[in-house]
Amino acid sequence: MKTRIQSINALEVLDSRGFPTVRVNVALEGGIIASSSVPSGASTGENEATELRDGDPARYGGKGVRQAVKNVQTEIAKALCGLDASEQANIDGTMIELDGTENKSRLGANAILGVSQAVARAAAQAAGLPLYAYLGGAGAKHLPVPMMNVLNGGKHADSSLDFQEFMIMPVGAPSLAEALRYGAETFQALKKILHGKGYATSVGDEGGFAPQLKGGNEEACELIVGAIEKAGYKPGEDIAIALDPAASSFFENDQYSLTRSGQGNKTSAGMIDLFAAWIDRFPIISIEDGLAENDWDGFAAMTARMGNRIQIVGDDILVTNPKFVARGIAEKACNAALIKLNQIGTVSETIDAIHLCRKAGWGFVISHRSGETEDAFMADFAVAMGGGQIKTGSMCRSERIAKYNRLLEIEAELGKAARFGA
Repeated sequence: MKTRIQSINALEVLDSRGFPTVRVNVALEGGIIASSSVPSGASTGENEATELRDGDPARYGGKGVRQAVKNVQTEIAKALCGLDASEQANIDGTMIELDGTENKSRLGANAILGVSQAVARAAAQAAGLPLYAYLGGAGAKHLPVPMMNVLNGGKHADSSLDFQEFMIMPVGAPSLAEALRYGAETFQALKKILHGKGYATSVGDEGGFAPQLKGGNEEACELIVGAIEKAGYKPGEDIAIALDPAASSFFENDQYSLTRSGQGNKTSAGMIDLFAAWIDRFPIISIEDGLAENDWDGFAAMTARMGNRIQIVGDDILVTNPKFVARGIAEKACNAALIKLNQIGTVSETIDAIHLCRKAGWGFVISHRSGETEDAFMADFAVAMGGGQIKTGSMCRSERIAKYNRLLEIEAELGKAARFGA
């Protein structure tokens, strides 16, 4: 099968929030055509690779991506056509060099990642392999435990919650299919509990409920425990809780301002005390971005205090960038990393960040973004990397379910060879 790139095209499409994003189509000389779409985050780290937006207020409030599309179809296509799609590192390295900036701001990380993912998918098809097997090899048989977002707050919803995501993890399930059942049943039980208390059951960007809780962040944990029990499961044994406060979003004037929930202002030490009290009270096993992205000393103090009890995940502080992951390892700032392909902008660099995590004995979580598409690339990628955890939203909204359904397909395809668990 001929694997040289024949043509590359792009299109401005819409993400799950109705904002423009980039879809790339790559055609190989052998007749293979593959496409991939790029997600977009609302809660973003300041060191993330840069999305290129047009800035024209007359179109989509300035969020158009026509320039990114043009960059794919002109500069990037010219540089890549004729190259071998099976040489992913060369493809990605060529685009990085062509862009010439540290954060991919000239061509746009959204343009570059769309091409990187579409090339990987085309090469997998040319090799006659599913994407997870192409990227992960013969050993790619490990299905991840999902972190399911059931209550939304912060920048993802207009709710009373300061913290961005309250998630459940079906850690006691024997398979991915059963894990999804555990999660779906708990999600529906939570809906009934919220309805019974007179709370709204509308959902936020990632499909979690977004109620105006009277008891704020703490009541959210109480309700989740109640939903787990109502669904017939044991908190902490069958299903645990994971949090993503996204603390950078409420860090102001050197303090953590928990104004939505009425908990006032807290120092870094005060936030750590809060989390320590919560993990004594609730079955919490993972906290992501519990502190702000530049609070390196606070992250190190939090990891030192409770890193032997729970997973401390760095997202905004690490931004899937090998440089920051290496710093986090050296400073013992976390014990796990959130991995988002569009934070760094190429498949190859994302894999480099994961290799650093593995070498340090860190966990890692393959993650979506709040502005998603129907593209399930990250589901295959999670299996390929074998990290055992995936974060891709709640048990509603089709752009989230697309990833879960793809994981179900992979589990069925692997059959008895499939392995499940963190």
